[in-house]
Amino acid sequence: MAPSRAHALRLIQLGIGLFLYGAATALMVRAAVGVSSWSVLTQGLENVLPWSFGTLTVVTSFFVLLAWIPLRQKPGLGTVCNVIVIGPAADLVLELVPEAHALPMQLFLFTAGLVLLAIATACYIGPRYGTGPRDGLMVGLHERLGWPIWLARTVVEVTVVVCGALLGGDLGLGTLVATFAIGPMVQPLMPIFAGFPWSPREPQEEPVPELVG
Repeated sequence: MAPSRAHALRLIQLGIGLFLYGAATALMVRAAVGVSSWSVLTQGLENVLPWSFGTLTVVTSFFVLLAWIPLRQKPGLGTVCNVIVIGPAADLVLELVPEAHALPMQLFLFTAGLVLLAIATACYIGPRYGTGPRDGLMVGLHERLGWPIWLARTVVEVTVVVCGALLGGDLGLGTLVATFAIGPMVQPLMPIFAGFPWSPREPQEEPVPELVG
């Protein structure tokens, strides 16, 4: 395949994955049974700032990127796209999907959101255009401070969950499920979304799947 065509198809895959990520995040928010760690923080910030969920997602992503500077991380094209696509996508779906109140619909929206989140994660990571802002933060802590990835991720996510919960974010059973389920769900999908004819073939370290919102 011609490099230019492969590059274009990788960009399309990246855009689709990031849009679906925002949509999945919105479905989990509308389920109202607990959201992922960063979404807890975003919802908490909604209670104190006059901005939409998607706008706050973009703003927090920007501030996370600022934390990359002392950690000496370099953003890639995927990093920038992550910042500007996921938030607006989440806002769009939040406008279209009302909040669920009946338990069956809540479970349906949460499950659909979680499955879509796993698919979207593998889809946007597959083109290998760089980590998302929150992934880069964890990798930076690992590289600069010598923390294991699991410790860096735990410290970061516990911190944002606590801050978000104190601000009134939706901390619930869904938060726990999402935290432990997303990794095992993404892992078997990675070879599929990294194995298209336009996918890069050179060996590269895959980013750690993140949860945003």
